[in-house]
Amino acid sequence: MRTLERAVYSEDFTSGQEKSENTNSMDQNSEEVLTRHLLKLSEIEKQFQELTNKFEEINFKLDKLSSRVSKVQADNQLRFQQLEEGQISNSSGVDKQLSSASEQKEEKILPGSSEPQDLGSISYKDSETNLENQITQSVESTGTVVTETFQAEEKILPDTSADKQYEFATNLLKVGDYNTAERAFREFVNTNSDHELAGSAQYWYAETFRIRQLYTDAASAYLEGYQKYPKSEKAPINLLKLGVSLVQIGEKDQGCLMITGVEKQYPKANQSVLQKAKYEEKKFECKKENS
Repeated sequence: MRTLERAVYSEDFTSGQEKSENTNSMDQNSEEVLTRHLLKLSEIEKQFQELTNKFEEINFKLDKLSSRVSKVQADNQLRFQQLEEGQISNSSGVDKQLSSASEQKEEKILPGSSEPQDLGSISYKDSETNLENQITQSVESTGTVVTETFQAEEKILPDTSADKQYEFATNLLKVGDYNTAERAFREFVNTNSDHELAGSAQYWYAETFRIRQLYTDAASAYLEGYQKYPKSEKAPINLLKLGVSLVQIGEKDQGCLMITGVEKQYPKANQSVLQKAKYEEKKFECKKENS
């Protein structure tokens, strides 16, 4: 535009004859300038498309990394539980040894006897009967504690309003605890199926599977959300993710129908969702398959 302004508002406006002579050259120069700018604009558009493609690739890699991190976290949790169980068993074994030693001392030192006793002379058979009773009691008490802890962990959501429960579940998702978030969102949908946030909770429930690359479970969860909550706030993106999950598990025809149906069923959806649907159509070549 600056070049055009210089060409138009040049200082060679002196005489009428000079104007008529220079108009042709100015028109030619302006056409050349316009063609150059159009070429530059086309180059910029190509570069912008390349940047968007790279951006989508980076997002896909980030999803993979997050899924790997979630798997590592789940593996670490299992290992920590195994270590804790091993510590409990070791501590119970130490308690048994200490109780056996104390029982041996009590049985060998007779009442009324003030003389020292030789610990080496104590036999294991002297305290065998009493030790069996004590071991059985300690095992029964340990089993009772474990059962009570498991029952307390069955319910994850706090006893509060539905909004607070939804916030609690989303916070679990933000910190990367996808296993617990899965249970929390499932519990929310089961207990608050008619709430306005139930559709969003069902969507995030499906997302916990997609992040961990459990595409079959994710597809079934997205399908349940599409069938039960078609008017939810997350309904358009839920339908899109359903199509992508179906393609990823090998159901390309059904997945492409879902992806192409996003714009038809939800024409007033967010533009980012509609653009993402078009991108997935090109990525999976849905139009070629349907044609």
